Amino acid sequence: MAAQYQLKVVTEFASAHTLRGYPGACSRMHGHNWKLELEAIATTLDKIGMAVDFKQMKNAANAVGDELDHRYLNDLEPFREINPTAENIAAYMFKEISSRLNSDTIRVSAVTLWETDRACVRYSEESQL
Repeated sequence: MAAQYQLKVVTEFASAHTLRGYPGACSRMHGHNWKLELEAIATTLDKIGMAVDFKQMKNAANAVGDELDHRYLNDLEPFREINPTAENIAAYMFKEISSRLNSDTIRVSAVTLWETDRACVRYSEESQL
C-alpha cells in the first residue's frame, strides 16, 4: 500500500452576502467571519522530507480568500448568477485553490468552510494523484 500524507491549514476571511430566494432572515444582507480548512493529499516527499510547505498551502488559500475578503459576495463572479451559499462558496474555493496548488505531487482533497462556530460544509471531488 502506498503512503499517503494528508495536510491541513486553516485560514479566515470576512464577507457579506444575501441568499436570494431564501424564506427567512438570510434573504437580507448579513456577514460572516468565515473559517476555511484546506486539506491536501500527497504521496511523495521532497528531498528534505516535506510533501509541501504549509506556507505554500496558506498562500494559495489566502489568495482566494483575499478576493472575497470584506466584499459583498453577490457582486462578485460567479455569485451574480448562483447563490453565495456556504456550499457554493466552498465549491468555488476548492476549484480556485486547486488551480493554484495542484501539481504532480499534491492535490487539494477537500475544503471545509465554517459559516459559524457550529455550522460548516465540506466540499471534495474524487481525484487521484
